[in-house]
Amino acid sequence: MTHDWFLAPEPTGTGDARATLTFSVLIAAYNVAGVITGAIESALAQTLTPHEVIVCDDGSTDDLGRALEPYAGRITVIRQDNGGEGSAKNAAARAASGQFLAILDADDEYLPGRLEALSQLAVSRPDLDILTSDAYLEVDGRRVRRCYTDAWRFDVGDQRAAILDRNFIFGHVAVRRESFLAVGGFDEEIRWTTDWDCWIRMILDGSRAGCLTAPLATYRVRETSLSSARRELVAGRIQTLEKALKRSDLSTDERAIAERSLGRNRRELSLLELRRSLREGRGDARARAIAVARDRDLPGRVRVKAVAAAMLPRLARRREHRSSGDAWAGAGGTRVTRT
Repeated sequence: MTHDWFLAPEPTGTGDARATLTFSVLIAAYNVAGVITGAIESALAQTLTPHEVIVCDDGSTDDLGRALEPYAGRITVIRQDNGGEGSAKNAAARAASGQFLAILDADDEYLPGRLEALSQLAVSRPDLDILTSDAYLEVDGRRVRRCYTDAWRFDVGDQRAAILDRNFIFGHVAVRRESFLAVGGFDEEIRWTTDWDCWIRMILDGSRAGCLTAPLATYRVRETSLSSARRELVAGRIQTLEKALKRSDLSTDERAIAERSLGRNRRELSLLELRRSLREGRGDARARAIAVARDRDLPGRVRVKAVAAAMLPRLARRREHRSSGDAWAGAGGTRVTRT
């Protein structure tokens, strides 16, 4: 179902224009003293005042406490030993009392009308448990593109099948608190793709997702951020898909979709491992190149390059160093050229 202002599956009921919903903004914080101010200010400046803003200090060792001092009385701060992003968000969710949990990364920002627009969507579509929006991806203060593109779309058809193929939900979600807690929140054992794992569990358990078409947040892509650690991210996808395939409630078609996605991510990881071996001059580079060359599911040009790497590993290493030095990849596969 497509509207000018939102995308969602066909509705299963009608909304209540008189309904009042509350949104708790959750910010997981670990060593982000230098950047968190913008996130907090953007939450407090919303045209729809948040029910509360909760910052979970996940065992920071920087000067985060001082950075939060100006907001005393305006935000809630909870502290815990370092447990990872999923653990910090879960702790904030348990402390929250709003009907929706609006997740905001510490180095990102909401645009002023985001919570108001999410509230309008939630009121008009009470059948939706997961709400998100488009966003601007920003690198070094420069907007490079929108989050959703022709190559990465928000799915409104069979969301069960779609979420097993890829994570089509932009991470700054507002999720219905009771539905989030009902599935156990984020899996704290999964570090890199904990959000995708959660949306898989929620959607397979009956939740539905909607997306505002306007870009209402700024997502900052940094080379040092979690999203730029490509190899670890792909390994996390594999872990998430392997976990999903253990479920007994997948249809034959859904299982096939998850297995294809798993195979695709395993092939991507094999290429990333090969590139790392070449860069670091590891002894296993030639064996990895041969394995890639023999994989008939990979494109022919990739296999040809792998053959060349197996035959001329020193030349391949030099080329890899040049390539990795020229650019880096961030969220959504965003390729950023170094200056």
